[in-house]
Amino acid sequence: MQMRHDPVYPSRRSPILADNVVATSQPLAAQAGLTILQQGGNAVDAAIATAAALTVVEPSGNGLGSDAFCILWDGNELHGLNASGRSPSAWGPDRFPDGMPYLGVDSVTVPGAVSAWVSLSERFGNLDLPTTLAPAIRYAEDGFIVSPVIAKLWTNAAETLADQPGFSETFLPDGRPPRAGERFRNPGAAETLREIGRTGGEAFYKGPVAEKIVDFIQANGGAMTLEDMSSHQPDWCGTLRTGFDDVDLHEIPPNGQGIAALMALGILEHTEIRDHGPDDVIAVHLQIEAIKLAYRDLHAFVADRDNMTEVNEEALLAPEYLKSRAALIDTTAAIDHGVGAPQRGGTVLLNTGDSSGMMVSFIQSNYAGFGSGVVVPGIGVSLQNRGAGFNTVPGHPNCVAGNKRPMHTIIPGFAMKNGQPLMAFGMMGGPIQAQGHVQLLLRTQLWDQDVQTAACAPRWRMIDGLDVACEPTMPRATLDGLAALGHKITVESPDNAFGFGGAQLVHRLPGGGYVAGSDPRKDGQAAGF
Repeated sequence: MQMRHDPVYPSRRSPILADNVVATSQPLAAQAGLTILQQGGNAVDAAIATAAALTVVEPSGNGLGSDAFCILWDGNELHGLNASGRSPSAWGPDRFPDGMPYLGVDSVTVPGAVSAWVSLSERFGNLDLPTTLAPAIRYAEDGFIVSPVIAKLWTNAAETLADQPGFSETFLPDGRPPRAGERFRNPGAAETLREIGRTGGEAFYKGPVAEKIVDFIQANGGAMTLEDMSSHQPDWCGTLRTGFDDVDLHEIPPNGQGIAALMALGILEHTEIRDHGPDDVIAVHLQIEAIKLAYRDLHAFVADRDNMTEVNEEALLAPEYLKSRAALIDTTAAIDHGVGAPQRGGTVLLNTGDSSGMMVSFIQSNYAGFGSGVVVPGIGVSLQNRGAGFNTVPGHPNCVAGNKRPMHTIIPGFAMKNGQPLMAFGMMGGPIQAQGHVQLLLRTQLWDQDVQTAACAPRWRMIDGLDVACEPTMPRATLDGLAALGHKITVESPDNAFGFGGAQLVHRLPGGGYVAGSDPRKDGQAAGF
């Protein structure tokens, strides 16, 4: 790894180099993770502390009612954890004649993030859960000073969520969202975090917290039951992988969209992308075309792993199939590709690494910023809207049903080289996540950019058909060249709608230690010691 730091993109940030690191989207949460490392915790303890703190200090992207996924290297082996929740048992297509709702109690599936913290702590942690949750409890009880990007997202969300059950009571003190520089407290969340620590998560899924969640959902017309909550279990699911040259990209298996990143990378393996630079027109064109091909199959075939009976993950990742898809790419023109024919059978992100070599890629999300907009009064639990990830198409593998996981956008990423850990990384931001994984991996591994340069670099986002959104920092020659190839280019500000994500990366150095980077599009920080 040459670790080229190219100050050609609009950020003055430098990468952080240290033996123990945390990279995430809010500085107070990064400091929470470092505090735990300094108290003798490992990278898993730091990840839990950071994740818990993020539910407090970045409520615009996640909360105690989030879902979560994790990939971690324990020093000897790579592990994958799926802690996404399932739908209420009473759900079915007949409940949603107008399609899946995006907000409200009928968009809420069982929240899984707390179960991820508990499972990780029990299996890999050095410290107990009350210790790792202490920084988050302090931020919730004593308050924290709201940072600028989060304040803006908070204000945007308030316009549409103020009327959702419990939202204003918790998140609009004095009748409005807090401004940047103002202090915000969430004492209900502090008490819930204490109960989670004291009971090892039992209170959240089977005890008084679960009862309050279910009672509030049912009082507002929802179908969630205590049995739905108590039956939740996260799964140690392993990872799927695809190679590009001598690097393997690992992703969580479906129900997440990580398989799309693997498919796109496997398609690019069979193209001329190695002959071009990171911002060359053809390099970007090839990535866009590969992502389009992967996403067509993603939306046609991917769902809860147990429901992918017609086309499974092995068929989608078969080398010959990906080679055949690569052959459809025309280097002279953009194409609106269709679904293939494989063999039939609001988010926060953090990465940590410690001096022992343990590395963690962890992501948790409410989906649409504050999620469903539903907040259980008095306990600070904002509930995700992951049910919106289902559809109501009869026979589709992702059609809504009871006790089923919806297709998920959030995905942690991990790169390995020669059987050894190389990089824990990822990107928040809904549909850009798999696209972002490909962009980050190629920039760091093919084009030798250091992690901070890769985080700062201009991004593109395939939308649909021939439509592609690009950041205004992308070179004009690249934008013009893509348009000439037939891409319908829209130049967007990074804070528009889904935007261009927020990357966090921790790269292991050959001689020990790490280089870490944090996305300048967010309030975040990479920090270490």
